[in-house]
Amino acid sequence: MSERNYRKEYDNYHKKPEQRRRNDGRKKARRLMIKKHGKAKLAGKDIDHADRNPRNNAKSNLRIQSKKANRGRNK
Repeated sequence: MSERNYRKEYDNYHKKPEQRRRNDGRKKARRLMIKKHGKAKLAGKDIDHADRNPRNNAKSNLRIQSKKANRGRNK
C-alpha cells in the first residue's frame, strides 16, 4: 500500500472554494452550538446538519449527535 499524498489531496479537493465554504459552515455550526450549550456538553460529540447541508446553520437544522451516529449516517 502506498503512502497518502496529503498535498495532492489538499490541492485537488480541500483547496477548492466550494469545499472551503462547506468547511466554514461546519466550523460556524460548531461555534454556534458551543455558544448555546457550552463546550463541555459537546466534548466528544459532532454537530449534525439534519438536511446534510453544511451551509444551512438554522437552529432547527442543527443537533448534537455522537460521532458514531453522525458519521455512520451517510451509508
